[in-house]
Amino acid sequence: MANTLEGTWLRPAQAAVKLGIGTSTLWHKAKVEPDFPRPVKVSARVTIFLERDLDAYLERMATAKRPESHAA
Repeated sequence: MANTLEGTWLRPAQAAVKLGIGTSTLWHKAKVEPDFPRPVKVSARVTIFLERDLDAYLERMATAKRPESHAA
């Protein structure tokens, strides 16, 4: 699958709000967490996050934190 910029783009501050974290935490996660969505540099002064990548990350985190149900 080609890496394209289709879909909604969010600037870092918007991405942080969507994730419920601060901007510095967003950048820290982007730097140290291998499964965190990668920022896309579109020019020397503009970096974006793709909303679909953030949505997929949130879904993975929600799935990972769901307790397993134990059938009796």
